[in-house]
Amino acid sequence: MKILVTGATGLVGSAVVDAFGRDGHTVCRLVRPQTNTAGGTRGAFDVTWNPQSGELGGAGVGADAVVNLAGASIAGGRWTESRKLLLRSSRVDATRALVSALAKMNAKPAVLISASAIGVYGSRGDEVLTEASTPGTDFLSDLAKDWEAEALRAESFRARVVLARFGIILAEHGGALPKMMLPFRLGVGGRIASGRQWMSWVSLDDVVEIIKFALANRDVRGPVNVVAPEAVTNLEFTRALAQALHRPALFPAPALALKLALGREMAEALLLSSQRVMPATLIRIGYRFLRPSLQPALQEIVRSR
Repeated sequence: MKILVTGATGLVGSAVVDAFGRDGHTVCRLVRPQTNTAGGTRGAFDVTWNPQSGELGGAGVGADAVVNLAGASIAGGRWTESRKLLLRSSRVDATRALVSALAKMNAKPAVLISASAIGVYGSRGDEVLTEASTPGTDFLSDLAKDWEAEALRAESFRARVVLARFGIILAEHGGALPKMMLPFRLGVGGRIASGRQWMSWVSLDDVVEIIKFALANRDVRGPVNVVAPEAVTNLEFTRALAQALHRPALFPAPALALKLALGREMAEALLLSSQRVMPATLIRIGYRFLRPSLQPALQEIVRSR
């Protein structure tokens, strides 16, 4: 299979490209001209991609599938108005340009897996959220809704569209977990605010396998919550992380301090919001999780560091 991948140098993208290469697929990494992809994967090559103009290199023609993972880091900077515009353009505008470029191809891909996030649901307390739940109304919810709407435009040329709503991705070498580990390693880790907010997580290994599963299974379409089946509260998460690291969890981070450090909107959306998300679609269609429980997942990740 020939697969186009955007965001191929990110945490998920690089893992997906490696996995596709090992499986014998031909992988086209859609990259901006200045992107460094040194140390490439066997079976992968670069195709020039300009999200602003929509220009896509000719080597991308004839792809069977597309995995769209591009997007600036949500936690990569304080949410100024300019930062919000970047978060939006790198997701909504880039996906619009990608789908428009695919629509112009004579041989169009049969499936588009496009990244989204469980942020689409907003902060919902103890409510159990599935793919059928209504979206929220905050910045991240609106961003995810518009992002997904652009991906769904690919249905106009009969592509099967999968909206991968990622939870907190746990990996030893990137994403949120190494930043979470640091205060615990220094002996000053603890819960965030009350610790009652729900955290919906997933291991990077499962993310890769779920994407592969979605590519191969024609029954997978529309929103898919890419989270483990056991959401935990922040208090449970911090205790499990402390246990895996053999460190105490004694020092809570006050909500007010987080709001002062990050800004109220960013702190509430990323650290204080509560999302108890279930992978209802994955369970229904029979996906078997590699890491369904938090404690063993964290212990495995810590051992591999």
